[in-house]
Amino acid sequence: MKKYALSLLLPVLFGCSSTDSDRHNSKAMVVDKNAFASSESQFQVHPGGMHGMTVSQQMASRNVTHYVQNLMQDMIGNLRYVNDRTPIAVATFVFLDEDYNYGSLLGNQLSESFVHELHNFGVPVVDFKTTDFMRVTKQGDFIFSRDFLELSDEHTFNYVLAGTLANHQGGVLVNARIVGVKSKAVVGTAQGFLPQSVVNALRDGIGHDGIRLERASR
Repeated sequence: MKKYALSLLLPVLFGCSSTDSDRHNSKAMVVDKNAFASSESQFQVHPGGMHGMTVSQQMASRNVTHYVQNLMQDMIGNLRYVNDRTPIAVATFVFLDEDYNYGSLLGNQLSESFVHELHNFGVPVVDFKTTDFMRVTKQGDFIFSRDFLELSDEHTFNYVLAGTLANHQGGVLVNARIVGVKSKAVVGTAQGFLPQSVVNALRDGIGHDGIRLERASR
């Protein structure tokens, strides 16, 4: 009788243990799956050399373009009126405490990165710095210009992506927005932060004989 009772009890005990174990394994699988999904999304956003890196290595190897991707995601989430049939231009980002007619290397690089991101999202981008002719010189062949006399005065875009910058402890605050050229209405916004190490990495590319050149005073 004891043996019979024991034989009935054992499956119940092991059944409970197996159920708890399966439940634990199920949770573990969910966590692993989520972790994989997160990792996979990072590799999709940061392809190539990012594969196989640790999180700290990924953070250390990021540059301005990686942060612009996040800003673009933020902006797309609240964007209105702009679609795949709405031409848009991108302006240089300027520092809040400086002359708005002055563009820094950081401000210009941010605008260049946004051109790429807008194009990736299917938004038509107008590069108004493209001339109607090719300038051939001994130094190279050029199609871009910052001389307004060489550029067309006819604008085919209705919206402009622009933004401001502000130095902050540990980096630079970025405020981006899309504005209607005629209405001046803001139809999309994004805010982000560039670590000082990322800003310095961009600035350190400017130098002479290995010595970093400071920005010339105006």
